[in-house]
Amino acid sequence: MTTTIPAAEVTLRTLKQTLNLQESTDPQFFSEWQIETGELAEMEQVYLDRVKGNFLDLLEDPPALENGVKMVVLAPLLDLAGFYRRPFRITTETSIAIELEDEGRVIQGRIDVLVLNQFLWLVVIESKRSDFAVTRALPPTLAYMLGNPKREHPTFGLITNGTDFLFLKATHPPIAQYATSRLFSLLNPGNELYQVLSILKQLAKLGQP
Repeated sequence: MTTTIPAAEVTLRTLKQTLNLQESTDPQFFSEWQIETGELAEMEQVYLDRVKGNFLDLLEDPPALENGVKMVVLAPLLDLAGFYRRPFRITTETSIAIELEDEGRVIQGRIDVLVLNQFLWLVVIESKRSDFAVTRALPPTLAYMLGNPKREHPTFGLITNGTDFLFLKATHPPIAQYATSRLFSLLNPGNELYQVLSILKQLAKLGQP
């Protein structure tokens, strides 16, 4: 009898035990995020500088926005990467509730999942605070990616809480492996949205028929 485990309850240990999932240590396994894709246009850089500034302003005085990260950060990135145009199609998965305890207080948030053509999973952590590390969403993201019905090709993912961005790549059983990129952050010097957009553009090329 098959047992279905809710995505919110999945752990890396669960995935390793049930799917024999292994983390790849081969740098070539996930080379897509390391590929140089060329300089962004000046207009794109100016726009991304504004996106970073807008989000950092929101961190100083968080608004009561239910979809703040998607509206302020992710939507502009998807637009510039071309994901709102054909042949791409965005679908959604059921949101997952998450909690974080901080000095006796329970901080609630949720994980929203957007799917692009069954090859790229965009996972957004939405909360009134930015305390949720992107690693909190790693197990459920891998669970969604490994459940992709299109198993003949690798699946990619991006987890963001608005401040940090982590890319993933996974292959499916019988050889289930995954790897992550380095962590990109808006709190680092410069604007690492440049690299995030360049990687998204690279993945967009891979996702076209």
